[in-house]
Amino acid sequence: MKIAQIAPLYEAVPPRLYGGTERVVAHLADALVGQGHEVTLFASADARTRARLVACRDQALRLDPRPLKSDLASHLAMLDEVRRRAGEFDVLHFHVDLLHFPLFEDMAARTLTTLHGRLDICDLPQAYARWRDFPLVSISYHQRSPLPQANWAGTVYHGLDIPGPAGTGQGGYLAFLGRISPEKRPDRAIAIARAAGLPIKLAAKVDDADRDYFERHIRPLLGQPGVEFVGEIGDADKARFLGQAQALLFPIDWPEPFGLVMIEAMAHGTPVIAWENGSVPEIIENGATGFIVRSQAQAVRAVHEAAGLDRRRIREAFEQRFSADAMARAYVMLYERLCAGQAARAADLVAMD
Repeated sequence: MKIAQIAPLYEAVPPRLYGGTERVVAHLADALVGQGHEVTLFASADARTRARLVACRDQALRLDPRPLKSDLASHLAMLDEVRRRAGEFDVLHFHVDLLHFPLFEDMAARTLTTLHGRLDICDLPQAYARWRDFPLVSISYHQRSPLPQANWAGTVYHGLDIPGPAGTGQGGYLAFLGRISPEKRPDRAIAIARAAGLPIKLAAKVDDADRDYFERHIRPLLGQPGVEFVGEIGDADKARFLGQAQALLFPIDWPEPFGLVMIEAMAHGTPVIAWENGSVPEIIENGATGFIVRSQAQAVRAVHEAAGLDRRRIREAFEQRFSADAMARAYVMLYERLCAGQAARAADLVAMD
């Protein structure tokens, strides 16, 4: 099958440091190539991929040091390139939200659009009703809640290609990995660790949009004993950081569409202690791969109980449910359904003639 993967241009594919969507696209493209498909990746030139790369920008937007740049212009130029070459592919798989909808209306049935973000935002229901013909993929069933009438083709959980074995968890600390922002609740993670009597390491990105929150609410907490701010880390450092952690704290305060960091922890056998929000109940098997909690007191108890979980079993759960190969197989089923639908429509047109 000839498949185009169209990635956002904000981060490299995969990202050098923090980044979710581009990391998933990277692992999906490589897994599809490994399964024998012809994959073309539309992304920035700094991508590392087994697919054929069509470089649509000289480098990813976030790490581009030039002060003035247009994300809209760069994405529109990429979509124009995809449009010109659309006839080369059986399926066009978009990961850029709904930006492509007006440009690909006449071939919507040949596209698949994975929605990677939250959907409880005003204006989205009208837009997805307007462009109803585009088949959509959710990354969790909970993500669909605000748009139950949208044209959902399926739900595919994220997957990653992370080699084993499970880590030892002998570092004696709790981990927080991701982004410093109010909805991620790093303050709550610090409070849980201190109440549990364990040190915590925070490996996190600070966006400009969250700089004030970091300075006002998080930086004052970093001077407390046992609280270490590691900063933003890349894939090369995650195995050690997560594998040695006693548990990952994921105390979110928003409807998380998926939560990639949860399966990154599971890949290293590290239990996840997560708030019952968004996709969490779909990802974490309570009492097996981690604990789902609703209060700080429950989280503190879970920290001590996490040491009794079988890290090899957590790793096995990751391999069964969240590997890149499992994700790719699920997407191929959707691609084949799209192609079958196109063939049926073409046959109907011939019969009508």
